[in-house]
Amino acid sequence: MNATWSLHHIDNPTQFGFCPDSYSRFKFGDDAVSRKFGTALADGFIKNQLTGKPVSQQIVVISSPYSFIPTATFAMKTWFVYELNRWLAQHGFPVVQETKVHRTITYKEDYGELNAEQRMNLIGNDSFHIDKDFLTDKTLIFLDDIKITGSHERMIMKMVKAYGLSNDIYMLYFAELVNQNIHPNIENFLNYHQVKTIFDLEPIIQSGNFCINTRIVKYILNYNSDCFGIFIQNQTMDFVNLLYDMALGNGYHTIDAYAKNLNFITENLFINNKNLIKHGN
Repeated sequence: MNATWSLHHIDNPTQFGFCPDSYSRFKFGDDAVSRKFGTALADGFIKNQLTGKPVSQQIVVISSPYSFIPTATFAMKTWFVYELNRWLAQHGFPVVQETKVHRTITYKEDYGELNAEQRMNLIGNDSFHIDKDFLTDKTLIFLDDIKITGSHERMIMKMVKAYGLSNDIYMLYFAELVNQNIHPNIENFLNYHQVKTIFDLEPIIQSGNFCINTRIVKYILNYNSDCFGIFIQNQTMDFVNLLYDMALGNGYHTIDAYAKNLNFITENLFINNKNLIKHGN
Protein backbone atom coordinates (compact mmCIF):
# COMPACT_ATOMS: atom_id res chain seq x y z
CA MET A 1 0.00 0.00 0.00
CA ASN A 2 1.35 3.38 -1.07
CA ALA A 3 -0.65 6.47 -0.16
CA THR A 4 -0.08 10.23 -0.39
CA TRP A 5 -1.79 12.61 2.02
CA SER A 6 -1.47 16.38 2.45
CA LEU A 7 -2.96 18.66 5.08
CA HIS A 8 -3.36 21.66 2.73
CA HIS A 9 -4.11 21.66 -1.00
CA ILE A 10 -2.88 24.69 -2.94
CA ASP A 11 -5.12 25.42 -5.93
CA ASN A 12 -5.03 29.23 -5.76
CA PRO A 13 -1.84 31.34 -5.99
CA THR A 14 -3.04 33.75 -3.30
CA GLN A 15 -4.93 31.49 -0.88
CA PHE A 16 -3.08 28.67 0.85
CA GLY A 17 -5.01 27.59 3.93
CA PHE A 18 -2.04 28.62 6.08
CA CYS A 19 -0.15 31.85 6.74
CA PRO A 20 2.59 32.52 4.14
CA ASP A 21 4.58 34.60 6.63
CA SER A 22 4.55 31.72 9.09
CA TYR A 23 5.62 29.30 6.38
CA SER A 24 8.51 31.60 5.47
CA ARG A 25 9.68 31.76 9.10
CA PHE A 26 9.35 27.98 9.35
CA LYS A 27 11.62 27.50 6.33
CA PHE A 28 14.26 29.66 8.00
CA GLY A 29 14.25 27.97 11.38
CA ASP A 30 11.37 29.29 13.50
CA ASP A 31 10.71 26.27 15.70
CA ALA A 32 7.56 27.80 17.17
CA VAL A 33 6.03 27.55 13.70
CA SER A 34 7.50 24.07 13.25
CA ARG A 35 5.62 23.04 16.36
CA LYS A 36 2.37 24.50 15.05
CA PHE A 37 2.75 22.88 11.62
CA GLY A 38 3.92 19.50 12.91
CA THR A 39 1.13 19.25 15.47
CA ALA A 40 -1.50 20.25 12.90
CA LEU A 41 -0.18 17.70 10.41
CA ALA A 42 -0.31 14.92 13.00
CA ASP A 43 -3.83 15.86 14.08
CA GLY A 44 -5.00 15.88 10.46
CA PHE A 45 -3.33 12.56 9.69
CA ILE A 46 -4.85 10.92 12.76
CA LYS A 47 -8.32 12.24 11.98
CA ASN A 48 -8.30 11.47 8.26
CA GLN A 49 -6.15 8.35 8.05
CA LEU A 50 -5.75 6.55 11.38
CA THR A 51 -9.11 6.97 13.11
CA GLY A 52 -11.23 3.98 12.13
CA LYS A 53 -8.34 2.21 10.34
CA PRO A 54 -5.31 2.40 12.63
CA VAL A 55 -1.95 0.99 11.59
CA SER A 56 -1.25 -2.29 13.38
CA GLN A 57 2.46 -2.38 12.53
CA GLN A 58 5.23 -0.38 14.13
CA ILE A 59 5.36 3.06 12.48
CA VAL A 60 8.67 4.53 11.34
CA VAL A 61 8.71 8.27 10.59
CA ILE A 62 11.37 9.45 8.15
CA SER A 63 12.06 13.13 7.55
CA SER A 64 13.14 14.52 4.17
CA PRO A 65 16.65 13.37 3.15
CA TYR A 66 19.67 15.31 4.37
CA SER A 67 23.40 14.89 4.73
CA PHE A 68 24.60 16.66 7.91
CA ILE A 69 22.42 19.73 8.39
CA PRO A 70 18.75 18.83 8.83
CA THR A 71 16.08 20.39 6.64
CA ALA A 72 13.24 22.55 7.96
CA THR A 73 11.07 19.42 7.76
CA PHE A 74 13.19 17.79 10.44
CA ALA A 75 12.01 20.30 13.05
CA MET A 76 8.38 19.83 11.97
CA LYS A 77 8.91 16.07 12.14
CA THR A 78 9.83 16.28 15.83
CA TRP A 79 6.51 17.89 16.76
CA PHE A 80 4.59 15.56 14.42
CA VAL A 81 6.08 12.57 16.25
CA TYR A 82 5.29 14.01 19.68
CA GLU A 83 1.63 14.50 18.78
CA LEU A 84 1.31 11.15 17.00
CA ASN A 85 2.94 9.32 19.91
CA ARG A 86 0.36 10.73 22.33
CA TRP A 87 -2.45 9.28 20.22
CA LEU A 88 -0.67 5.94 19.71
CA ALA A 89 0.09 5.53 23.43
CA GLN A 90 -3.46 6.50 24.39
CA HIS A 91 -4.84 3.81 22.10
CA GLY A 92 -2.40 1.08 23.06
CA PHE A 93 -0.27 1.08 19.89
CA PRO A 94 3.55 1.04 19.73
CA VAL A 95 5.02 4.53 19.62
CA VAL A 96 6.95 5.80 16.62
CA GLN A 97 10.46 4.84 15.65
CA GLU A 98 12.63 7.08 13.47
CA THR A 99 15.34 6.61 10.88
CA LYS A 100 17.11 8.72 8.28
CA VAL A 101 17.38 8.84 4.50
CA HIS A 102 21.00 9.70 3.75
CA ARG A 103 21.80 11.77 0.67
CA THR A 104 25.16 12.10 -1.03
CA ILE A 105 25.09 15.41 -2.94
CA THR A 106 24.81 18.98 -1.75
CA TYR A 107 24.18 21.89 -4.11
CA LYS A 108 23.91 25.65 -3.88
CA GLU A 109 20.95 26.07 -6.26
CA ASP A 110 17.67 27.24 -4.73
CA TYR A 111 15.31 24.35 -5.40
CA GLY A 112 12.21 26.53 -4.99
CA GLU A 113 13.11 28.64 -8.04
CA LEU A 114 13.18 25.70 -10.46
CA ASN A 115 10.53 24.25 -12.74
CA ALA A 116 9.65 20.55 -12.78
CA GLU A 117 12.28 19.55 -15.35
CA GLN A 118 15.06 21.52 -13.65
CA ARG A 119 14.17 20.02 -10.27
CA MET A 120 14.35 16.49 -11.60
CA ASN A 121 17.62 17.18 -13.39
CA LEU A 122 19.11 18.52 -10.16
CA ILE A 123 17.83 15.99 -7.67
CA GLY A 124 18.15 13.13 -10.17
CA ASN A 125 21.92 13.25 -9.75
CA ASP A 126 21.57 12.51 -6.06
CA SER A 127 21.28 9.10 -4.44
CA PHE A 128 19.31 8.21 -1.32
CA HIS A 129 20.24 5.48 1.17
CA ILE A 130 18.35 3.89 4.05
CA ASP A 131 18.74 1.00 6.52
CA LYS A 132 16.56 -1.64 4.86
CA ASP A 133 16.80 -4.24 7.64
CA PHE A 134 15.57 -1.76 10.27
CA LEU A 135 12.35 -1.27 8.25
CA THR A 136 11.25 -4.91 8.04
CA ASP A 137 7.53 -5.41 8.82
CA LYS A 138 6.99 -1.74 9.64
CA THR A 139 4.77 0.98 8.17
CA LEU A 140 6.76 3.89 6.78
CA ILE A 141 5.80 7.57 6.88
CA PHE A 142 8.00 9.74 4.67
CA LEU A 143 7.49 13.32 5.83
CA ASP A 144 8.09 16.53 3.89
CA ASP A 145 6.85 20.10 4.17
CA ILE A 146 5.51 20.66 0.64
CA LYS A 147 4.91 18.74 -2.58
CA ILE A 148 5.23 20.89 -5.70
CA THR A 149 6.21 18.78 -8.74
CA GLY A 150 6.63 15.39 -7.08
CA SER A 151 10.34 15.05 -7.99
CA HIS A 152 11.30 14.40 -4.37
CA GLU A 153 8.60 11.73 -4.08
CA ARG A 154 9.81 10.07 -7.28
CA MET A 155 13.33 9.91 -5.86
CA ILE A 156 12.00 8.34 -2.65
CA MET A 157 10.05 5.75 -4.63
CA LYS A 158 13.12 5.09 -6.78
CA MET A 159 14.99 4.31 -3.56
CA VAL A 160 12.11 2.12 -2.36
CA LYS A 161 12.28 0.11 -5.59
CA ALA A 162 16.07 -0.11 -5.53
CA TYR A 163 16.01 -1.52 -1.99
CA GLY A 164 13.11 -3.85 -2.77
CA LEU A 165 10.99 -2.45 0.07
CA SER A 166 7.52 -3.98 0.31
CA ASN A 167 6.36 -1.92 3.31
CA ASP A 168 3.12 0.01 3.51
CA ILE A 169 4.13 3.60 2.80
CA TYR A 170 2.57 7.00 3.45
CA MET A 171 3.98 10.09 1.73
CA LEU A 172 2.92 12.90 4.05
CA TYR A 173 3.05 16.64 3.33
CA PHE A 174 2.03 19.78 5.18
CA ALA A 175 0.95 21.24 1.82
CA GLU A 176 0.64 20.13 -1.79
CA LEU A 177 0.33 22.07 -5.05
CA VAL A 178 -2.70 20.53 -6.78
CA ASN A 179 -3.23 23.14 -9.52
CA GLN A 180 -0.63 22.41 -12.19
CA ASN A 181 -1.39 25.73 -13.90
CA ILE A 182 0.48 27.42 -11.05
CA HIS A 183 4.25 27.65 -11.71
CA PRO A 184 6.42 25.60 -9.32
CA ASN A 185 8.21 28.79 -8.24
CA ILE A 186 5.18 29.42 -6.02
CA GLU A 187 7.38 27.54 -3.56
CA ASN A 188 9.90 30.37 -3.56
CA PHE A 189 7.09 32.90 -3.16
CA LEU A 190 6.21 31.09 0.07
CA ASN A 191 9.81 30.51 1.18
CA TYR A 192 10.69 34.20 1.00
CA HIS A 193 7.31 35.70 1.87
CA GLN A 194 8.67 37.28 5.04
CA VAL A 195 12.41 36.86 4.63
CA LYS A 196 13.39 39.48 2.04
CA THR A 197 16.96 40.19 3.22
CA ILE A 198 19.53 38.62 5.50
CA PHE A 199 18.56 41.07 8.24
CA ASP A 200 15.03 39.61 8.34
CA LEU A 201 16.61 36.51 9.84
CA GLU A 202 17.60 38.23 13.08
CA PRO A 203 14.16 38.07 14.79
CA ILE A 204 14.04 34.33 14.01
CA ILE A 205 17.57 33.60 15.21
CA GLN A 206 17.14 35.68 18.37
CA SER A 207 13.60 34.51 19.17
CA GLY A 208 14.58 31.74 21.56
CA ASN A 209 12.84 29.27 19.25
CA PHE A 210 15.51 28.92 16.59
CA CYS A 211 16.37 25.59 14.97
CA ILE A 212 19.11 25.70 12.33
CA ASN A 213 18.50 24.06 8.96
CA THR A 214 20.05 23.72 5.52
CA ARG A 215 18.14 26.61 3.94
CA ILE A 216 19.23 29.28 6.39
CA VAL A 217 22.88 28.15 6.28
CA LYS A 218 22.97 28.25 2.47
CA TYR A 219 21.13 31.57 2.36
CA ILE A 220 23.53 33.26 4.79
CA LEU A 221 26.69 31.88 3.20
CA ASN A 222 25.57 32.79 -0.32
CA TYR A 223 24.66 36.37 0.62
CA ASN A 224 26.41 39.53 -0.56
CA SER A 225 29.67 39.66 1.38
CA ASP A 226 29.32 43.27 2.55
CA CYS A 227 25.88 42.66 4.06
CA PHE A 228 27.04 39.31 5.39
CA GLY A 229 29.89 40.99 7.26
CA ILE A 230 27.52 43.42 8.97
CA PHE A 231 25.00 40.69 9.77
CA ILE A 232 27.41 38.11 11.14
CA GLN A 233 29.16 40.57 13.47
CA ASN A 234 25.80 41.32 15.08
CA GLN A 235 25.28 37.66 16.00
CA THR A 236 26.44 35.82 19.12
CA MET A 237 29.56 33.68 18.92
CA ASP A 238 27.37 30.69 19.78
CA PHE A 239 25.45 31.27 16.57
CA VAL A 240 28.61 31.93 14.53
CA ASN A 241 30.14 28.67 15.77
CA LEU A 242 26.96 26.76 15.02
CA LEU A 243 26.74 28.21 11.51
CA TYR A 244 30.39 27.43 10.82
CA ASP A 245 30.25 23.87 12.15
CA MET A 246 27.07 23.12 10.20
CA ALA A 247 28.70 24.48 7.04
CA LEU A 248 31.75 22.26 7.50
CA GLY A 249 29.57 19.24 8.21
CA ASN A 250 27.81 19.65 4.86
CA GLY A 251 31.08 20.29 3.04
CA TYR A 252 30.18 23.87 2.17
CA HIS A 253 33.81 24.94 2.60
CA THR A 254 34.46 23.11 -0.70
CA ILE A 255 31.88 25.22 -2.60
CA ASP A 256 33.36 28.36 -4.14
CA ALA A 257 30.17 30.41 -3.72
CA TYR A 258 30.39 30.03 0.07
CA ALA A 259 34.15 30.37 0.49
CA LYS A 260 34.36 34.17 0.88
CA ASN A 261 31.85 34.38 3.72
CA LEU A 262 33.31 31.36 5.51
CA ASN A 263 36.77 32.91 5.23
CA PHE A 264 35.39 36.12 6.73
CA ILE A 265 34.31 34.13 9.80
CA THR A 266 37.69 32.50 10.27
CA GLU A 267 39.74 35.64 9.59
CA ASN A 268 37.64 38.30 11.32
CA LEU A 269 35.76 36.50 14.08
CA PHE A 270 37.61 33.36 15.10
CA ILE A 271 41.11 34.86 14.94
CA ASN A 272 40.05 38.11 16.61
CA ASN A 273 38.22 36.17 19.31
CA LYS A 274 41.34 34.11 20.03
CA ASN A 275 43.43 37.27 20.22
CA LEU A 276 41.00 38.79 22.73
CA ILE A 277 41.25 35.69 24.89
CA LYS A 278 45.03 35.65 24.51
CA HIS A 279 45.29 39.25 25.76
CA GLY A 280 42.86 38.68 28.59
CA ASN A 281 40.08 40.90 27.24
